[in-house]
Amino acid sequence: MQKKIFYILLVVLFSNCKGEQKVSLDATEIFKSKGVEIPVYDFESFKPLLSINDDKTRVINFWATWCKPCVAELPYFELINSRYPDEQVEVILVSLDLPKQVETRLIPFVKRQNIESKVVLLDDPDADSWISQISADWSGSIPATIIYRGNNVNFYERSFTYNELEKELKKVL
Repeated sequence: MQKKIFYILLVVLFSNCKGEQKVSLDATEIFKSKGVEIPVYDFESFKPLLSINDDKTRVINFWATWCKPCVAELPYFELINSRYPDEQVEVILVSLDLPKQVETRLIPFVKRQNIESKVVLLDDPDADSWISQISADWSGSIPATIIYRGNNVNFYERSFTYNELEKELKKVL
């Protein structure tokens, strides 16, 4: 009987482990309005998202509503988000808008554009300290994108067409 209970416990324990690393991010604040939820992070609480080592590929795009090239390429990230299964690819749109503009600008933009990808706000005024931690090659200009899976990390300080973005994603998949 004890053996049977032991095996059942092992099955339950290992059935919950599917290779996905759970990372808990502690938002400093969460804005909720019009059915949209935007968590706010400082860089230290955001940083674990840059190094999750599981079987998922992450596409992390740094953008802002006031950045025309950023806004122009957002539909391509949304297409990636809709065309690849959640367990295979996760698209995260990291807004660099000002926190005071979240409710008046960012949330209405996300709602109006029907953005389905995860949107977070990075609110850390000490950009000089965290930009180089994301990539030594980053000047701080946006749009900027990281595509990574495990230790395979690619950084891009540029805009994408859909075909270019998908081509870069497939290099990591």
